[in-house]
Amino acid sequence: MSDELMQKIKNFIMEEFLPGEDPDELTETTPLISGGILDSIATLKLVMFIEEQYGVNFEPHEVDKENLDDLVSIVRLLRTKNPSAA
Repeated sequence: MSDELMQKIKNFIMEEFLPGEDPDELTETTPLISGGILDSIATLKLVMFIEEQYGVNFEPHEVDKENLDDLVSIVRLLRTKNPSAA
């Protein structure tokens, strides 16, 4: 997981929702919502972090398991909203 954008999001998830856990266990395809790591409140917290960090706004229909269930999907959605995101 060398992508800087993905690493920043992973770091946020590790610090906020998985403190003390092994970072190697959270891969780019680890299911976040369907795997129980993110509940509805945690998902909203993650969305707020991404919106603030990268100057994007998610539409309500975009905040779902399809777009936010793993790091790959999150980065893909973010890049469609802000192609210049690092």
